[in-house]
Amino acid sequence: MPLQDKLNRPMYIFVICCIAAIGGFLFGFDSGVINGTVEGLQTAFGSDSVGTGFNVASMLLGCAIGAFFAGRLADRFGRRTMLIVAAVFFLVSAWGSGIAGGSMEFVFYRILGGMAVGGASVMAPAYISEVAPAAYRGRLATIQQIAIISGLFVAFLSNYFLADIAESSTAILWLDHAAWRWMFWVELLPASIFLLALLFIPESPRFLISTHKDEKARDVLRLVMPEDEVEGKLKEINATLDREHRPRLRDVINHATGKVHGIVWVGIGLAVFQQLVGINVVFYYGAVLWQSVGFSEGDALLINVISGAVSIGACLIAIALIDRIGRKPLLWTGSVGMAVTLVCMAYAFSTASMVDGSLQLDDEMGTLALIAANAYVFFFNVSWGPVMWVMLGEMFPNQMRGSGLAIAGLFQWLANFGITMTFPVMLASIGLAGAYGFYAFCAVVSVFFVMRFIKETKCKELEEMAYE
Repeated sequence: MPLQDKLNRPMYIFVICCIAAIGGFLFGFDSGVINGTVEGLQTAFGSDSVGTGFNVASMLLGCAIGAFFAGRLADRFGRRTMLIVAAVFFLVSAWGSGIAGGSMEFVFYRILGGMAVGGASVMAPAYISEVAPAAYRGRLATIQQIAIISGLFVAFLSNYFLADIAESSTAILWLDHAAWRWMFWVELLPASIFLLALLFIPESPRFLISTHKDEKARDVLRLVMPEDEVEGKLKEINATLDREHRPRLRDVINHATGKVHGIVWVGIGLAVFQQLVGINVVFYYGAVLWQSVGFSEGDALLINVISGAVSIGACLIAIALIDRIGRKPLLWTGSVGMAVTLVCMAYAFSTASMVDGSLQLDDEMGTLALIAANAYVFFFNVSWGPVMWVMLGEMFPNQMRGSGLAIAGLFQWLANFGITMTFPVMLASIGLAGAYGFYAFCAVVSVFFVMRFIKETKCKELEEMAYE
């Protein structure tokens, strides 16, 4: 019996959105798993700080490639199809990252995994926004961020337990393989589930209409909205598409002026600011960060688990608020909260002293740093974490959604790469206080960006989205 015959409409929409969001879970897991493997990579491959930074950040180059080309290819082959391709890449990358015998081999598999992450990062929110009703599209799209944070949380938890069982991430665990290699192989299970589940969801109706498959689109729309609204929605979607050609990259250009549409620049700004506040330094280097100020490896990994739990709680609050108070209030509130907590972290780290070659915080400043770090993670995940992906999935007009997402996704991952790659250098040159001071400054600037350029999209139909 088909899945839709077993479930009522709201539940069916929720289930297919959750399946698409498994891509977000793998996005989070693949991003977070590196956190507990840094020491293992240094030991196994003999890399210095720059080499380690590239091993960690190499995935992000793949993310930029994957986000850009998945957004473009999705306009040709479909959102669901590109999610299936991403699932296959997740499987290959998880296995290969664990068996890698050297840095170059490891980087190859991480870039492949990055392409999967980049593809899933733009295709999952696009798919969800295109099948979800406007009244609760924000809540459903926020599932993507819940999934990302859940993936991070599971990766942190898995890393913690595997390192605890083996007594360190570099120790031999099972089948004569080090624990850090098993940290990557854990991902094989959710990646397999994702691939199989994708076979049971429909293609996006808006993609089907853009490729002149109106009958198939009509069938899908009947699954996600009342029968008497289907024909009207078909006409609305058709009215927003250029029937002379499929969506293409040139659609981001205003042909009257020859300039890029303003909405594309806003999307780029959203994508870049989400990274400039430094959130992925916490996700990728959390264990190294806390060890650098005196915590043991086990305690550092446990702190990551706590941060993951805080993130999930924040995302649940975002789900409750995003369709009530809107996207814009959450963004500027989050920016203010992150600015304050980042300043507190910078101050705490500025008081650290050098003991036996490593930084040490006294009890009072250590407590401040921990509280501020978790408050920072909370503010990010109640605002910029989910809201950026929600807005990128819904803010672009139908004709340019794939292209707009491709460009914004490319800039998001390039910014991510830049922040991640430069953190070890900043740590060695201006220290933790200087690094977090820079992220605090970016958070302050993001407040003004939101107030000046962001327009509310709460409860608007996708067909109402404007080019400027």
